[in-house]
Amino acid sequence: MTEIIVDAQSTEGTVRQIQRVIGGKIQERWGEYTLDVNSHLAKGNIRFITFDWGVSLLEYDITFFDEICLVMDASEYNPIHFAYCLEGNCGHRFGYQSEKQIKTLEQFQSVIITSRDGGYNYGYFPKNIKLAINVIQITRKQFLKKRLNNVDELNRKLYEVFLDTDHDNAFAYFGAYNLKLADKIGALRKVRTKGMIRMMKIEGLVYEILSMHILQHDKAVNNKMPSTSLLRSELKIVRGLAKKIVKDPSKEYSLDMLALQSGLSQAKLQEGFKLLYTRTVTEYIRHVRLEAARDYIRTTDMNISQIVYTIGFSSRSYFSKIFKNKYGISPSEFQNNSLQTIEEMYP
Repeated sequence: MTEIIVDAQSTEGTVRQIQRVIGGKIQERWGEYTLDVNSHLAKGNIRFITFDWGVSLLEYDITFFDEICLVMDASEYNPIHFAYCLEGNCGHRFGYQSEKQIKTLEQFQSVIITSRDGGYNYGYFPKNIKLAINVIQITRKQFLKKRLNNVDELNRKLYEVFLDTDHDNAFAYFGAYNLKLADKIGALRKVRTKGMIRMMKIEGLVYEILSMHILQHDKAVNNKMPSTSLLRSELKIVRGLAKKIVKDPSKEYSLDMLALQSGLSQAKLQEGFKLLYTRTVTEYIRHVRLEAARDYIRTTDMNISQIVYTIGFSSRSYFSKIFKNKYGISPSEFQNNSLQTIEEMYP
């Protein structure tokens, strides 16, 4: 096992101390730093961004070729860590715990961790496993001053952690699987714009992801998290089906066909869609088609009949009815408003 001692006072310092052990080169563009590495210990990259509101983003997209243990000294830099595994897994324990008490952050799991001041966090990364890990770190004093104006919205225990600016308390929450977070973090990784616009988009998504972590914890503490009998592998199948529907909404889908295609029972499909998207399968398909229709109206010169056919509906009257029920305006009115906006922008 390779041990990396981290006693830095910032996210940047943390990555540079990791770099000293695993190698690689750090490059910066518009405040976004990326460590690219291809060595005997690791291949991939670690990127980090620090925002002026007390939050930093740290993302691993890497494979280690030896087991790695990060020994993190919390005496100088002790943020709250909001972590999520898109791929692979990793482990954690506090310094006062034995190795038998290591807890695993599984794929698709939301975790919130902070240590006592002067304590240690131990992070464990497996070898020869592709890791895609998203970590949002909050420096409490700066975050409370800049952004958290209404901390009463947080549940009591997490609220106390945010206000614990002397870092007296340790806190660890290992949540349930959350595929909505996977989708949002996936969107963060796919931001393709450059320069200031890219940084603004990333910052907005980081704030959304942080909010989702806190909301999940809040619901769990108040026993509002929906229970499920589905396995993680079955939830992945449901998520895959949902992505296919988004990619090709015009295809003729049915519950029978999706069940046969996925190998899941109809009951499990319904449970999975309700858990992940708060909709039945039919409601989700309709929702995706209506969202696609709205995009077509705004971005193309197709008429309403063409759009109805393109998204997989056969009845224009039915489409108009459900469009108005969802958006409070008919497709034709929405199209006219969109055209008027364009004319005002480009007279």
